[in-house]
Amino acid sequence: MVNPKPHLVPSRSAKRANYDPEVINSILDEALYCTISYSYENKPFAIPTAFVRYEDRIYIHGSVGSHFIRELEKGIPVCISVTLMDDLVVAKSAFHHSVNYRSVVIFAQAEKIEDPETKTEAFKWLTDKIVPGSWDYLRPIQAREVLKTTALAFKIDEASAKIRTGMPVDDDEDLELSIWSGLIPLQTRRMSPLADSLSQAIPLPPHLQHL
Repeated sequence: MVNPKPHLVPSRSAKRANYDPEVINSILDEALYCTISYSYENKPFAIPTAFVRYEDRIYIHGSVGSHFIRELEKGIPVCISVTLMDDLVVAKSAFHHSVNYRSVVIFAQAEKIEDPETKTEAFKWLTDKIVPGSWDYLRPIQAREVLKTTALAFKIDEASAKIRTGMPVDDDEDLELSIWSGLIPLQTRRMSPLADSLSQAIPLPPHLQHL
């Protein structure tokens, strides 16, 4: 994006912005949840929800009776945000403490997916993102379940990433202070599965053995 629209340019540290679709997609593909913000009756709402990216769109789903979903399917403007936290940045002063992060902001409107086959595909993409390899292992989804669920797509047209990496940036006069500074890495990962009471005797399926 050579000349990004003004609302895609950060007001602070604009040099950290990135408009490369590959960079944006890589962040979206790693994140499990996004926050969708919108206005309803002059009140702001920000709803966290699971999502998946497929090609040039992200997809969410929800109950056909969900007020949140029914409002979005009208095609109202929304702002979708995603943040991955990589490190706590510990400086020699509290003023320069920071965070290494990768974030994406998308401005879009929802497209309601009406075709049952496309809806089912969207549910498969999302299920396999949250628990990789699980869709084919599970009891097949039923037509009535598809009917009870709404799938919404948002085109990734107006999007920007913002990224901070690296060590703390302290003031020159603080560099020689005998105060520890550096990074505290953060990590979000899938741990070993825990069986519920009905699955104690069921072997752990292959797709859960190497999360």
